[in-house]
Amino acid sequence: MIRRNPNGDVPVVHETAFVDPTAILCGKVVVGENVFIGPYAVIRADEVDDDGGMEPILIGANSNIQDGVVIHCKAGGGVTIGQGTSIAHRSIVHGPCKVGDNVFIGFNSVLFNCEVGEGSVVRHNSVVEGCHVPPGFYIPSTSNIHSDAELATIVPVTADQAGFSESVAQANLELVRGYKRIRNEF
Repeated sequence: MIRRNPNGDVPVVHETAFVDPTAILCGKVVVGENVFIGPYAVIRADEVDDDGGMEPILIGANSNIQDGVVIHCKAGGGVTIGQGTSIAHRSIVHGPCKVGDNVFIGFNSVLFNCEVGEGSVVRHNSVVEGCHVPPGFYIPSTSNIHSDAELATIVPVTADQAGFSESVAQANLELVRGYKRIRNEF
């Protein structure tokens, strides 16, 4: 469902993207080429800052926002999701937040007030808050990272871990094509 926010902003979705009919996109949201937005995802840009303004939620080309993901912004802050990035099932990305290109965010993870660098992997059930994850980092499952100092204990992404992320992104690109092909068959 595409909805206007109280400011009158309406989501802009590229014609090649697929948005599941159960997903909700509200407000100042921009969805790029070949993006997959799965069932029951909620992407909502509707809170304003003290001056009545808000930054958009931007989702880069070839990214996938999987089932039950919530993306929202606090007090007009923006969210940017880079190109070729996977946000897995039931994750929460709460702005202000920036996620780089070719990033994998594992299911049930929470990102808030942070930046995740290009090519990084945040595995399942992790929390990343108030810090800057450098490019190419791997954050293990169930991690809680709340400062830049805590990142010193994190090891760089291995080729196997990066390969998994790339396979998820590729699988979801195929889903975009498949769902768009059968869109009117039910």
